[in-house]
Amino acid sequence: MLSTICYIDNGSQLLLLRRDKKPNDIHEGKYVSVGGKFELGETPEECAIREIKEETGLDAKSLDLRGFITFPDFRHDGEDWYSFVYIVKDYEGELIEDCPEGTLVWVDYDEVLNMPTWEGDYMYLKWLQEDKPFFSAKFDYDLEENLIDYSVEFYDK
Repeated sequence: MLSTICYIDNGSQLLLLRRDKKPNDIHEGKYVSVGGKFELGETPEECAIREIKEETGLDAKSLDLRGFITFPDFRHDGEDWYSFVYIVKDYEGELIEDCPEGTLVWVDYDEVLNMPTWEGDYMYLKWLQEDKPFFSAKFDYDLEENLIDYSVEFYDK
């Protein structure tokens, strides 16, 4: 599965999505980015822009591609997940109140790493906060959703 991971940045906070609305959600209770699966024929940028609009009501004006992540057999169904990671600082519009995926929450930079999420997310969120170069990472999880292995390669800007 191809997807986008999009962090909206207002200069002091990141917009996180608390997954609390969908039944049987693998992300239930976690604070994650907005974003989602590609539709047929979409580029990564088109997917990111569409997903941001659908989930937040905001119009992304520019995207900063910061990394690429592989999640081997993430759901243990034989399918790998591949995600393009974006930071979005240039956007317009009003935040919607009723996101279909969960509750949207602005979280201060210094609190982001304290929010409940996937173990691998803490790692790449720290890389984003530290303004690390473009990265390609792989995060392996076991059946109990524990991170069992990871690798990362950083590329100079």
